[in-house]
Amino acid sequence: MPPVVAPVPELMSLLRRAELFSSLLDDDLAYVAGRVDIVRLDEGATLFSQGEKPRRFFIVRTGEIGVYHIEEGPGGRAREREMARYVAGDVIGDFDFAVGSPLDATARAHARSELVAFPRGGMSMQDLAKEKPDAASRILLRSLSMISSRLRSTQRLISENSPWVRELRRQIYTDSGTGLWSRAFLDEEVPKNLGPSPVSVVMLKPDRFKELNDAFGHAAGDEAMALLSGILAGEAERLGRGWAVRLRSNETALVLPGLGAEAAIDAARRLAAEVAAMDVPAARGTGFSFTASLSLAEWPADGADWKRLVEDAYFLLTRAWKDGGDRLYRLMPADCEAEA
Repeated sequence: MPPVVAPVPELMSLLRRAELFSSLLDDDLAYVAGRVDIVRLDEGATLFSQGEKPRRFFIVRTGEIGVYHIEEGPGGRAREREMARYVAGDVIGDFDFAVGSPLDATARAHARSELVAFPRGGMSMQDLAKEKPDAASRILLRSLSMISSRLRSTQRLISENSPWVRELRRQIYTDSGTGLWSRAFLDEEVPKNLGPSPVSVVMLKPDRFKELNDAFGHAAGDEAMALLSGILAGEAERLGRGWAVRLRSNETALVLPGLGAEAAIDAARRLAAEVAAMDVPAARGTGFSFTASLSLAEWPADGADWKRLVEDAYFLLTRAWKDGGDRLYRLMPADCEAEA
């Protein structure tokens, strides 16, 4: 099949859409237009694959290109997630070409498509530098400027704490099974929000959880965790403060900023009463009921080191459960604990 030829003025117009070429003089742009390929793709054909080193970038002339990130799915099977669609006039991969890092996505044609590819097959930037060093230098300077600009934009995006960043942080620190905050949030984010006022931590583990699973199946355990999550979130809402956290398995916590230990004891007792009243649908009518093991600590009165305080409170929670459950242990300074 003979190569596809495009008029130079059209190519120059398309090339100027690429950030790398946006500030080039017409003479330089005409030179670049003579060193491109027109790539034809049938529907479903692959333009480039994830993991490849980018040797050129593309501008869509006609058609539509989809870009996908491929990740490992259930059972080790590959799963695709669509990231973007590109249509006529869109530029694909110019930043990756400038940086030279391996591609993190695969691109395929959604319809019969034509693309402008720079540089043409078999050429490199080193070849262009030998042919026309002044134009190659200007392209190189533009690529450095583009990289620097995008890095600054990324830093500004993060520093401005945009809604997109806040949503990303929420996803990172949310427990997918319950919707509560994760243990990572407790360890990494809560310490950044500690102020001069006290912060109480109430940890809770429902007793007899294994009995529930053994008697009624894991679906009953899921129902119980959903109810427990609602109880913790509801208490935080009632108090107008706090974060409900899933520590691991059926162990949870309620972090209450601005609340001292005495007030937190009242909250802990309300939680215990609500856990005892939980109506798990799978166990309804069987007489099954929960009690709760709880521990409580106050920062900084019981310890100024947040990580150590959390570890000590978790140790007390485990001890309350091993001691038979249905009890609340209070952490005291100097590792002197007492039953509240």
